[in-house]
Amino acid sequence: MSDTAYIQRRGEIRTYFDRTAVEGWKRLAGNGPLSAIRETVRRGRAEMRTAILSALPADLSGWRVLDAGCGAGALSVELARRGADVVGIDVAPSIVEFARDNLPTDLGRGSIAYAAGDMLAEELGQFDAVVAMDSLIRYEPETAIDSLARLAARTERQIVFTFAPWSPALGLMHRAGKLFPRGDKSPAIVPVRPERIAMGIDDRLQSSGWRPGATRRISSGFYTSQLMGVSRS
Repeated sequence: MSDTAYIQRRGEIRTYFDRTAVEGWKRLAGNGPLSAIRETVRRGRAEMRTAILSALPADLSGWRVLDAGCGAGALSVELARRGADVVGIDVAPSIVEFARDNLPTDLGRGSIAYAAGDMLAEELGQFDAVVAMDSLIRYEPETAIDSLARLAARTERQIVFTFAPWSPALGLMHRAGKLFPRGDKSPAIVPVRPERIAMGIDDRLQSSGWRPGATRRISSGFYTSQLMGVSRS
């Protein structure tokens, strides 16, 4: 992976979410009324959070978990309630601030430390598990796979992540977005075929003991994402 390409893309994502999309994401994270389209996204994201949690142990006591791309913190909260010590990191400082401001007090045995920054930063330390919900979907497949390999090098047990599964419609929209870019648009979601991700995991992670596990696709109106899990044998 080109570090320059990763850093440039990360900067584009930060600019979009920290300036253009932050108010929309705050509404999406709340319980207030939304448009019909955004409501399907809210439902889809809630279903995906449930799927990610189902791929992890019910008791995470003693686990240190990285929520890579934590957004408004809904998944971080549920991980902490299972007993995990969670590091929630997101590239957009304004969204991290929102997560801190809305942190509930009923976390039980777990804890959450939020930070704005790079999910791949080595100074974050070692983890028992990493979750990355929709935080890799705007990177090219090679970059996403390399990011997973970097995270795996500092993870002991499990990684659960999502990607945008390729379909003819999503592939067409992605190509059209490249042909007709607009500065005010979200950095494009990059669709990828599941077998491409699986091959990348075999190539980059298998030699260090990682094996593929659960996979599940969630489709809810305008939200489509696919979960994939890997665990260290």
